[in-house]
Amino acid sequence: MLLTMCAMAHSLHANAAHAQSSNEDTSSEDTQVTLAPTEIIVTAERLPDTPAAPAYGTVVLEREAITNTGSGRLEDALSSVAGFQQFRRSDSRSSNPSAQGATLRALGGNASSRAQVLLDGVPLSDPFFGYIPFNAAPPETLGRIRVTRGGGAGPFGAGALAGTIELESAGQDALTPLAASALVNDRGETELFASAAPGIGSGYAVVAARWDRGKGFFTAPDTQRVPASARAQYESWNLSGRLVQPLGSDLTLHLRGAAWDDQRTLRFDGADSSSEGRDASIRLVGTGAWQFEAVGYGQWRNFTNVVISSSRFTRVLDQKDTPSTGLGGKLEVRPPVGADHALRVGVDYRRSQGDLSEDRYSAFSGNLTGRRFAGGRNGNLGLFVEDDWTIGRLVLTGGVRFDRYTIADGYFREEDAGGTLLTDDRFATRKGWETSWRAGVMYDASAQLRLRAATYRGLRLPTLNELYRPFVVFPVVTNANAALENERLEGFEIGADWQAAPGIAFSLTAFDNRVEGAIANVTLAPNVRQRRNLDAIEARGIEAGAKVERGAFRLDASAAYTDAKVQGSGFAAPLDGNRPPQVPQFAASATIAWVPGADTRLALTLRHVGKQFEDDQQSDVLPAATTLDAFAQVPLGAGFSVVARGENLLDEDIVTRNQGGSVDLGVPRTVWIGLRYGF
Repeated sequence: MLLTMCAMAHSLHANAAHAQSSNEDTSSEDTQVTLAPTEIIVTAERLPDTPAAPAYGTVVLEREAITNTGSGRLEDALSSVAGFQQFRRSDSRSSNPSAQGATLRALGGNASSRAQVLLDGVPLSDPFFGYIPFNAAPPETLGRIRVTRGGGAGPFGAGALAGTIELESAGQDALTPLAASALVNDRGETELFASAAPGIGSGYAVVAARWDRGKGFFTAPDTQRVPASARAQYESWNLSGRLVQPLGSDLTLHLRGAAWDDQRTLRFDGADSSSEGRDASIRLVGTGAWQFEAVGYGQWRNFTNVVISSSRFTRVLDQKDTPSTGLGGKLEVRPPVGADHALRVGVDYRRSQGDLSEDRYSAFSGNLTGRRFAGGRNGNLGLFVEDDWTIGRLVLTGGVRFDRYTIADGYFREEDAGGTLLTDDRFATRKGWETSWRAGVMYDASAQLRLRAATYRGLRLPTLNELYRPFVVFPVVTNANAALENERLEGFEIGADWQAAPGIAFSLTAFDNRVEGAIANVTLAPNVRQRRNLDAIEARGIEAGAKVERGAFRLDASAAYTDAKVQGSGFAAPLDGNRPPQVPQFAASATIAWVPGADTRLALTLRHVGKQFEDDQQSDVLPAATTLDAFAQVPLGAGFSVVARGENLLDEDIVTRNQGGSVDLGVPRTVWIGLRYGF
């Protein structure tokens, strides 16, 4: 697949040499100019945004907002976007990795991601579980994040049910030749980062490393701690390298490799989890008359998890091995069809394969009682076409996508402690075609006011985890379901963007999204759940944003109010009208900053998340929580700055799990201090 895509890309580049120059402009933020002896070489970081990109409720986070948060975590930066949500409120230091699903617009309900997260055009989600390994993308290495809410129909649109989150690595213009930071907090936990970005020929390379380590905090409240209670200790590292090299005046090669590992302990001694990854990708960006982007990638991941009984505090389950592989690629071409049109035509492919091996133990004797094995393969081939048509101050956009999906090689096998086969299920292969689309209109009513509207249909395949892997949050067992159908979203939105004055902007979007066949963990008995397709989840709401830049003062605020309800009949009839689990009705974030110089920043972030329900029965409540974070950077000279950060300075009790009154808490008040160089 990769060789074919590279051959096609080089063929397109050869043809472009004889084509007429494109009239389409490429913004200076998308290119890095390097002087060569006889010509100017343009290093393209990515293809330029299309004219209608803002028509779909797009929010862009720049590097300053990504790297200057109170926690230093990527998910913290994303939480400033109205509608962004993880399955649980805890971050990637104190949650189980498999619970780190990312979604938008209150379209949650389980831990899988309903938003497509891309890193330099490559899907970041775990091939088996669908969760997002946030530690695989250190914020210091990123230059921009673009969040597009609403169903996606373009590249890799089969996973963009609720929207797309595009992470873009920082280019050479945003990086210094050497950068480093070292911080320590009031619990003695440490965070180290270093990067180098040397020029190589006409291009450059970036090598970056991050290491986080901490003893963590007790997630159990004082009144619920037992001798077996443990701190949420963690240790993670990430090492990545990128090479960006021009192959001519309008062709750039991007090579990327990364390795990372993440170890955590949750709630009890021995309740250890791990996740690791080895990723590689190649990308060709052509900016000639025939613009194109060709991407090929491979992902090798694994996950382990030990479940401890919450009554006897002994091991009851050891999910000892979950290897998975993700392979795929994309070829997108933008033919020169005239200055009034931006046409995109392409194909993409993703193949996910994984297996589970786990051992079950008696909570009373500690003896092995059985083994389970499960796994399968999902594949998706997508063909897409989109066009933006500019007519004066009006932009029309529309696109359609055809997906050929395959759910194959599914199995579930169970043995007793002696190796006697108890269950040996093989599930039939399923194949089919799905169609998704989106269309929008954008009108510049004046130099200050933009009106927009969009409608769309999105798609998400069930993950291998949802199809085949049961899991335990002791004592509740959630069973898999190999008969799960695809999720389909249909929705529309209308919005306005108003530039009230220089440096003052507001946005408002109203939306109505409906996910048919939404996959949820449905309660069948007090301690038994199963993944099932609901009739639908309907989410109607309003998203608002405000940005103010007046001299050194800056304000960035967002809020989302969503009325989300389950629509259920038959087995799901008792759930009809309930709010989906883990979904708040209201969430808001506001950051006030004072930036008197390029290297000085003082900021406070106030964030509120409304009441949520732990389960589909709405029996266990996660109370509303309001937190205050802080960030400060002051230069010392010679490239050094002192940095101070504060998390949850009000020391709010953030309830992240509530199971019949047994609760877990999120991060308490935490203060960091350290040094930065080259930022």
